[in-house]
Amino acid sequence: MGKRDMSKGAAGYGLADTIAAISTPPGEGGIGIVRLSGPEALAIASRIFVPRRPRDLRQSPGFRMYLGMIVDGAGGRPVDEVLVSVMRAPRSYTGEDVVEINCHGGMVPVRRTLELVLREGARLAGPGEFTRRAFLHGRIDLAQAEAVLDVIRARTRAGLELAVRQIEGKLSRRIQEAEQELIGIMASLEASIDFPLEVDEPEGGELLRRLADLRAQLEELIRGSSQGRILREGIKVAIVGRPNVGKSSLLNGLLGEERAIVTEVPGTTRDLISEAANIRGIPVELVDTAGIRETADLVEQLGVERSRQALAQADVVLLVVDGSQGADGADAQLAAAVGDRPGILVYNKMDLVGGDKPEAGDWLPSGWRQVYTSAKEGWGLEELRAMIAEMVLGGEVSPGTEVLVTRARHQAALEKAVRALEQGEETVQAKLPLDLLAVDLRAAREALGEITGSTVDEEVLDRIFQDFCVGK
Repeated sequence: MGKRDMSKGAAGYGLADTIAAISTPPGEGGIGIVRLSGPEALAIASRIFVPRRPRDLRQSPGFRMYLGMIVDGAGGRPVDEVLVSVMRAPRSYTGEDVVEINCHGGMVPVRRTLELVLREGARLAGPGEFTRRAFLHGRIDLAQAEAVLDVIRARTRAGLELAVRQIEGKLSRRIQEAEQELIGIMASLEASIDFPLEVDEPEGGELLRRLADLRAQLEELIRGSSQGRILREGIKVAIVGRPNVGKSSLLNGLLGEERAIVTEVPGTTRDLISEAANIRGIPVELVDTAGIRETADLVEQLGVERSRQALAQADVVLLVVDGSQGADGADAQLAAAVGDRPGILVYNKMDLVGGDKPEAGDWLPSGWRQVYTSAKEGWGLEELRAMIAEMVLGGEVSPGTEVLVTRARHQAALEKAVRALEQGEETVQAKLPLDLLAVDLRAAREALGEITGSTVDEEVLDRIFQDFCVGK
């Protein structure tokens, strides 16, 4: 990939500047890193760094690390003993000269070092500006840049593996292969348009075959996009039901820890309790709700209202019923309130049931599943986890899945490309002029370029990188 010409975005981030930021999380730790990137990175660092063994940092080759002292140039006062890493352009993260100052991991030495770097002429980096420069210098494409953020925010092992595969360029290669096929078709078209006497028009049947094959490849990526987005973004699972049916016990059981207070007193949970869980590779936000019932207690009324809001926002609903008592009309009303979202009827407290298992009536919504558990004894929880994964993904996420589209932006671009290809096929079938087919193919290629960044504009770049932290 070559260097892109988008050297200054809407946010005013110029490539001529040398930027700096703290690249490690705030707080105490083993180390804290101040990162610099740009044409003056080595010169700025050399003005505040005194190496243990005398040397000119500006003459350092890449991939070297030096022990020394950060000093306040105004009086040579020592600030911190550090290790300075040097990475030379173009073989660095940003494609520019990069210096990383590894300080002791306290807020004072790290912040003081950053202050000195800024005083010596660096500019404070904007959100994601280091990764943005890697993109602008052609070291990575836009899909890979977005995957950097996905790695940082990954909440499960499967999500991490998928993000790493995108950083490696697996999705990008699929898109680039599609772009190359489009370029090949467009080249044959344009040659026949420009040189009609020397080059024959492509045969209609062959054109249709190539367009249909290409469209099928893109549609395959689209079909996996819902799984990819769930894997990256996760789902919200609301645990609802009447008071004292074991909702909090079920939350604790799924988490594997005592997070919610459990008592025999109905209405113990008065507010929402939200916890993150990993269910078969899926990032899940579990929301334990207050028991939904009519009550005169003002505080409990507020809890019930929040429970109804959580029910409306959930991707999957676990309707918990006391298995020793069975379901009643109130449970049927709750199920009806779920609407068309996926749901599981959880018969809990099955350790108290001595006879036949209870069964739901004809009020159970279409597509709902049933499971029998004892949160107290740990029965049926693995079956429940498997059922949740199957409902949202068709089963457990496979770490071996090579390419999954994880972002709505990518999905929208693929859908746009597919529509353009469909229009192209209609153009061929109607035997319309090839100029019209060329327009459709250019639209498809432009849509694919939005994914890799070859046709993206500055406004889109600004929106993408504003989600990054400063320092990455």
